[in-house]
This record gives sequence, structure tokens and C-alpha cells, in this order.
Amino acid sequence: MRPDVVITPCGDYEHGTVRAALEGALAPLGGLDWVGPGMRIAVKVNLLTAAKPEQAATTHPAVLCALTELLRSRGAEVVVGDSPGGLYNAAFVNRVYAACGMKAVERYGGRLNQDFSEREAVYPEGKVCRSFRYTGWLDGADAIIDLCKLKTHGMMAMTCGAKNLFGAIPGTVKPEYHFRFPDPMDFARMIVDLDEYFKPRLTIVDAVDCMEGNGPSGGTPRHMGALVASESPHKADLLCAKLIGLSPEGAPTLAAARERGLIPSGLEELTVEGDPAAFALPDFQLAREVESHLFRGNGKSLLGRAGGAVLERLLAQRPRLEGEKCVGCGECRDVCPADAITMVNKRPRIDRKTCIRCFCCQEFCPKSAMVVHRTAVAKLLNH
Repeated sequence: MRPDVVITPCGDYEHGTVRAALEGALAPLGGLDWVGPGMRIAVKVNLLTAAKPEQAATTHPAVLCALTELLRSRGAEVVVGDSPGGLYNAAFVNRVYAACGMKAVERYGGRLNQDFSEREAVYPEGKVCRSFRYTGWLDGADAIIDLCKLKTHGMMAMTCGAKNLFGAIPGTVKPEYHFRFPDPMDFARMIVDLDEYFKPRLTIVDAVDCMEGNGPSGGTPRHMGALVASESPHKADLLCAKLIGLSPEGAPTLAAARERGLIPSGLEELTVEGDPAAFALPDFQLAREVESHLFRGNGKSLLGRAGGAVLERLLAQRPRLEGEKCVGCGECRDVCPADAITMVNKRPRIDRKTCIRCFCCQEFCPKSAMVVHRTAVAKLLNH
């Protein structure tokens, strides 16, 4: 019987090491026997921003190259892409490809997506997102492989397999979805809608070097030395949450997947190949440790609603500026979907009444000057 999820050691990003680890991770899942000559495989990587591979903000090119080599050996066509935050056009995306080292895939027979068209999807089966705009390059694929990076995330606590499919939304459209779904659980339900619509055939997690702290772009690389593989992004995420000491209740995407019966309540109910305990990092620094949406009450009574509102106010995380890092570039103002940020004397000022706590400013700040701030009450409860 095939396992639900596989974890295998991968000590570094040398090509031979990664290829052997990748073959070891895929073998219990039947390898790539489902791939045939002439198939077009879309490899959806995480290219959040123009970051060097060693910053651990994006999928490492070594994992992409090893995967491409294996797919090409089976006669498949491999197309690699993503829509980073920002313009979805050739000039911008190719600059991100180059910065992230993605051009290396061409040496192994893969090609980088150059189709920057956008399409409209109608998805009546969606729980909260029944229509959306997406990147057209995914349409021509016989199968999608979700090749993600394990990182912390200001709004979702963790970004991994499930969250990676948000990259199917064009970069300039992403802020609209933060504004449409400001509640973390609704945003997570939207992510799961995208996962269910695109149905990636395979999820592979680059957990060789992860990102802890102020993720998903401004955190610190942390070596874990593993690859994770699963036929379900949610089952892969359930294992990865365990590796970084995040409870399933603390990750909205896991809670949303559990609502739909896509995963059980805990990792112990899955069949796991490999030893997660050998890679777990109990002191992994999370972006946030108390999820305010868990304290909103049942909404069935005035007292429940009022109590939930008070607790949310006391516990809600919010973006905060670390002024010594800020260079006054205005990127946070430009990406804010709620127009809650203005620049005053070359410093961002956040209107707390307007802020929807989507953490776009924190996610895309090029200098990591925006951080996730936890209230004193939240810190006390966590302590």
C-alpha cells in the first residue's frame, strides 16, 4: 500500500544528492510511472520575489533541475512557471527567473514559461471562490506538479504545498483576493478551492533549507535537510507543520482542508514513509504563534459574538514597521489592497482602522522592515 506522504533525507543542494533524494522520495509513491512520452508537465514553483536561492525564499533550482531531469528521461515536456508578486509580464517575470536561478533548468531540457496570458475560471464547486482569474500557461498541461518551499507566513502561519497554488493568480490580481478574503479562514478556504480546481498530480516540498521567522520573504534560512513528497498538498502540509512545531489548528489552510475531509485531524492518522522526528525542529521560529480567528466565538449569541470580538482585538496580529530597516521605497504602500498605508516623511504610516491584516506589506517588503507584531496579551498567553 502506498504511503500518504514520504520524507527522505537530502543534506545539500548538490545535483547528485538531490536527484538521489528525489528518487527515494518518489519511489514509495510509484515513482514517475504515470509520466509518459509527450506529456506536458507544468511544474509550479514558488517564485515569490527576485531572491537568490540561498535566501530560502523560493524553490531551489537544484530541486527543480533534478526533477526536470527525471521527467525528461521519461519523454515528458517540462514547463516551469509561477506568477510572483508584481507585474505578470515577460520583463518582470524573466527578471525573477534570473534572480532565483531558474534558468539552470534549461540545461536539463526544461523551459521557462513565456505565456503570460490570463484566463477566467468558473468553479461552482468552490466553497468561497467560485470564479477567479488565473495564469493561462497552466491550461495546456497534462499534469501539474506542485514544487514548493517550506516557509513561515505572516497571514497563513505556514506556506507550503497548498499555499503554493495561490501563485496561479496573476501577481497584480493577488491583492484583490486579499481584499475579498481578509479573514484568515476565508482566505485559506479560497486557497483550498484553488487546490481542488487545479488538482496537482504530485506535491514535492523543498525542505532542505527552509525559512523561519519573518517569512515568507524576510525570514532566516534554516537547514532541515529533507524532501517531502505526497499526492496531496494537504497531507504534505500536515507533515511539514509537524516538522516546524506548528499545530494543525494554527495553520488556516490545514483547518480549511480538514473541514472538507481532505486530511485527518492529526499526522498520526496518515501513513508516513520515513521518520519525521529525525528532521523536526522544535525551536523553529514561527511568524506568529496565536491565531486570532480561533477565538472569535461561535457567533450564536450576543455574548459569544461580543466575547469573540474582544478576544480578536486583544490577540490579533498586525504588521509593524521596524524603522531602522526601512529605506522609504513605498513598496508596502503600493501593494496594500486596502490602501491603508501612506508615506509620511519617507516612512509608511498604517491606518489601523482600514488595515485588513492581510500582511501583503510584510510579505513583499524588500528590506524585511515590516514584521508580524504580536500583542502583549498574545505573548502572555503563549508564555
